[in-house]
Amino acid sequence: MPRIALHWQILIAIALGGLAGLLLNTLALPADHPVLVTLKLLGQLFMNALRLLVIPLVMSSIIIGVSSLGEEIGRMGGYTFAYYLGSSFVAVIIGVACVNLIQPGIVDGAALGTVLALPAETSSALAKVQDKSLGDVLSLFTSMVPPNLAGAAVEGNMLGLIVFSLVYGFFLGRLPPHLRDVQFSFWTGVQHIMISITHLVLRFAPVGVLALIATTLASTGFAALPPMLVFLFTVLLGLALHMFGAISFFLWRLARVSPLQHLRAMVPALLTAFSTASSTATLPVTLRSLRERAGVSERVSGMSAPLGASMNMDGTALYECAAALFLAQAYGLDLSLVQQVTVVLIALLTGFGMAGIPAASLVAIAVILGAIGLPLEALGLLLITDRLLDMCRTAVNVYSDSVAAVFVASREGEALEPLRPRQG
Repeated sequence: MPRIALHWQILIAIALGGLAGLLLNTLALPADHPVLVTLKLLGQLFMNALRLLVIPLVMSSIIIGVSSLGEEIGRMGGYTFAYYLGSSFVAVIIGVACVNLIQPGIVDGAALGTVLALPAETSSALAKVQDKSLGDVLSLFTSMVPPNLAGAAVEGNMLGLIVFSLVYGFFLGRLPPHLRDVQFSFWTGVQHIMISITHLVLRFAPVGVLALIATTLASTGFAALPPMLVFLFTVLLGLALHMFGAISFFLWRLARVSPLQHLRAMVPALLTAFSTASSTATLPVTLRSLRERAGVSERVSGMSAPLGASMNMDGTALYECAAALFLAQAYGLDLSLVQQVTVVLIALLTGFGMAGIPAASLVAIAVILGAIGLPLEALGLLLITDRLLDMCRTAVNVYSDSVAAVFVASREGEALEPLRPRQG
């Protein structure tokens, strides 16, 4: 009997997890019920296993990729960051356009805030962001140079680890051959070991995904969604326009690659991103899909994908922008053009690294709210749909990361035969 492909296993697990979660939500089981405790344990074990792989896999991939590039690092880095800036800018513009056209914060001519009461869990969310300001966004630049490498690993400061790995790989490529070969062999061995462990962890991915989805829906259900469906639709429309429209157009016109073929190649990574809501946790699957299914070389994927997982947050930037404008509408605030430009600029800035800060999207939105004069209590309206939209925007982030890798690979002259449209 043929073995079911991993992405189909994950898709089936998402469906089964959704059904199980809704059933458990209907039964209203206590939080300490053995079924819920077991599901939470399985989901946490899967997430921990993925996160365990991230740091050694990211560091070894970047070091190997950069040390192999030689003088090409400047050119490839230029292509990568040009794509990040362009795609993020388009994402936030789409977010602004969708909210201004649909106006989800207005119901029958009245501000939504006058109709909806803030949920009770607002205070716990505010505790994570109440002391945050624009300085916390600017502090991202100081995190690029951590004072202690081990401390950066413990704290999950991926930006600092990535910068160190880039510099390490750059100078490794300039060592004398007898020293360079030893170092290169060591990091290649680390990468191969981590890839082997990744394959082992992914064998249990369907179980972990089912547990994560079931646990989420068991606690939230769909009862809280109806009042926020218009906002949910607005963000999903913006994410879809960016993913299937703008990014796919970039892929077709700039990289000359079939968007449909690329989407098929990245299905395992997209499903993992959707279920885990974490770009960094999805990175092992992203790298595997790029190399084995999309035909991107190790030297390009090893540099581009880890950078994208921490710095290229198209979906997050779009969501932050849309959420801030939605809350302004909900609270009856008519933003001027200057204020909307401020929202766009902050969303762009936070989209390049806010993932390294706890409560990432809430922190970024709190900064935006402060800039346009809204109270932090407004965040309570977002908690109703945050988990579902977090899963969706993470999938867009990962898709954009993969397109960046393909774009760079095409500029480097790689064949990418599995993705090219058929001629004639």
